[in-house]
Amino acid sequence: MASIVRKKSKTGIRYDIQLSPNEHPDRPKIALGRITKKDASDIKTHIQRLIRHKLGAELSPLTLEWLVEIPESLRNRLESLKLIKPKFKKNDYTVKSWCDAYIQMRKNDQQTKPDTIRKMENVSKRLGIFFKDSLLNDINSFEAKSFRTFLSGTIGLAENTIRKHIAISRQFFNAAIEAQLINNNPFTGKGQPVTVQPNQSRFFFVTPEMAQKVLDACPDAHWRLIFGLARFGGLRCPSEVLRLKWEDIDFENKQFTVHASKTEHHADAGIRIVPIFPELMTLFQDVFDQAKPGTVYCLDRYNGKWTNLGVNMARIIKRAGLKPWPKLFQNCRSTRETELFKLTGGNVKAVCSWIGNSPTVAMQHYAQITEADMKQAAKLSVLNNAEKRVHNRVHTTAEPAEIDRTQSQGKKDSLNVTPLAANSYKEMEMGANSRELHPLGVTGLEPVTPSLSS
Repeated sequence: MASIVRKKSKTGIRYDIQLSPNEHPDRPKIALGRITKKDASDIKTHIQRLIRHKLGAELSPLTLEWLVEIPESLRNRLESLKLIKPKFKKNDYTVKSWCDAYIQMRKNDQQTKPDTIRKMENVSKRLGIFFKDSLLNDINSFEAKSFRTFLSGTIGLAENTIRKHIAISRQFFNAAIEAQLINNNPFTGKGQPVTVQPNQSRFFFVTPEMAQKVLDACPDAHWRLIFGLARFGGLRCPSEVLRLKWEDIDFENKQFTVHASKTEHHADAGIRIVPIFPELMTLFQDVFDQAKPGTVYCLDRYNGKWTNLGVNMARIIKRAGLKPWPKLFQNCRSTRETELFKLTGGNVKAVCSWIGNSPTVAMQHYAQITEADMKQAAKLSVLNNAEKRVHNRVHTTAEPAEIDRTQSQGKKDSLNVTPLAANSYKEMEMGANSRELHPLGVTGLEPVTPSLSS
């Protein structure tokens, strides 16, 4: 165990920390200078924690805070003994080496999802290809915009994919600012948009007839459930589909619980309740009947782990005699949300709760205008209705004033006028009778005063 060494000097009492042979074979000393014995004891505690951390123990947050505030001389000594990693220096990092270092740090954070790491690694690779051995603090905004051109021209990525790449690049450089390696982020500012925009050209409505063909082409019950959960349950695939457990399925109440890794940082922890729609009941039951006792996950062959299902799904769609549509699972989810809006009579709150998105996101990125909507709209005519109302009014004013009330009512019924038109008809009828009875206007209850001429 490390010990505190007290020594006298011309300037006063000084303290050192001496490591034991078990902690370091050379038993080096760490000079602390003129400090109190209590401060020396606290430093000794932190150093012992660093030694245990090097052997695999978790490092205390208190020690992490302490490392931020220690003098440069003490930090250099700890670095030389390899008790801590060297502090970031501006000229030490290329763009690629910094991205890799940041990704490694995020890997150590257990809350970072594997899919997030995969996307970061993909962007880091392309940054390395473009910037090569360029130092991190040498990159300016012009070069950052050139990287965007490289992604669109040389790599041939779609606009939304480019925006995601720029967003992750911005994240890398923001972390470098926090590490005090650079002062400005070249990926921010004008000409570097990162907000993903809805692309109407990539929307596709998977009709019930198409869905049935795909289900018929699926090789087994597991694949029918995978496709069904995306198309009729509106689940994110693969993340939400593969995480479903049998304990989440409530057959009695016809509902199941979805755990969304994408939104688990939200107030609801990414948990939502979804009805077992009639199309899903049989699919769930078929897989359940085949499940072995003690099976945890509904799709037990994947055990809740992320895997790319798109390639096999495309093959199944081709086997069904269909052409794979853009964003295979995304458009299944989009189709279902659009469908549910109609089936529920526009109950936005319920549908968004089941699908797991907000009304704003639903309207921008999910809700579709279908061919049936276009055909229905083509039958609507405002002008025809207006012409009928005008015709009814004109026809009404042509009725003789002498027709009694019964005959007039029969006329109105035969014309099928709307309530609004009926009111107008009544007003016009009263007006016509009034004009006939009182050609000079309404005079009130008092008798008419004779004019002077009479």
